[in-house]
Amino acid sequence: MKNIWKAFCALAFVGMMSLQAHAEEKNIVMGTMSWEDLVPITGITKKVLENAGYTVKVVEFSEWGIAYAALSKGDIQVLASQIDYAAADYWKKNKNKIEKLSPVSFGLYQGMAVPGYVDIDSIEQLNANADKLGNRIIGIEPGSGLMSDANNVVKAYDIKLKLVEGSTSAMTAALKSAVDRKEWVAVTVWDPSWMTRKFDLKFLKDPKGVFPPLQGYYWIGHKGFAEANPRARELMASVYVPITDITAMNAEVKDGKTMDEAIKGWIDGHTDLVNRWGNIKNY
Repeated sequence: MKNIWKAFCALAFVGMMSLQAHAEEKNIVMGTMSWEDLVPITGITKKVLENAGYTVKVVEFSEWGIAYAALSKGDIQVLASQIDYAAADYWKKNKNKIEKLSPVSFGLYQGMAVPGYVDIDSIEQLNANADKLGNRIIGIEPGSGLMSDANNVVKAYDIKLKLVEGSTSAMTAALKSAVDRKEWVAVTVWDPSWMTRKFDLKFLKDPKGVFPPLQGYYWIGHKGFAEANPRARELMASVYVPITDITAMNAEVKDGKTMDEAIKGWIDGHTDLVNRWGNIKNY
């Protein structure tokens, strides 16, 4: 009888240890790029996880390379990213150390654009109007997928204008200055963005198809995240934010709200949906 009791106790101990070993971690370190299309996705998903009892820390990055390196090393556990085009090189480089978790939005487009009053419609017309455009195309951060694609466009079309690297804020300031004066200007820009609406921008046609088609956004994780965190992964997989809603939130920020206020407003206006996202099986 004693032997049976000892065996039972041993099995019970092993079972308890196994449960502890498989208990899901309730703290998540989430990365995000400090860009207007990704911050809303991150903020909404963070709230869904927090509603389910998770503690979420968000770390912001300004370049894909740094963000993917942090994800690969496990310094962050999850990151929202476009992996098919905008960040494809970083995805491929690190794919053995990371994994795709779930889609979270769709509809990103990146390209070259001009204000509506500028009398050109195609990238092929840039060289012929170089003087009017100040012999430059105003770009953003050099580590962005948009600038990588823009450099490919410059080569493919043998564009003579200089592609100027800088920052999103500097590009926005130059764009506003030109529009206020009704001057010609060419910029690299993306949609969803409040800028495409505020400044009545039109994307230049890309007959060679160098810029990627509409892109999706995905949650990606450090390798093994989904297996180690099945409930968190299911919660994240339930979240989907339409691209038009991302644009609307950023328009609210442009009109004076903070991003936190815009995200809270979206969540408050979609309470039933957010509650359904959280109503998943408990692991």
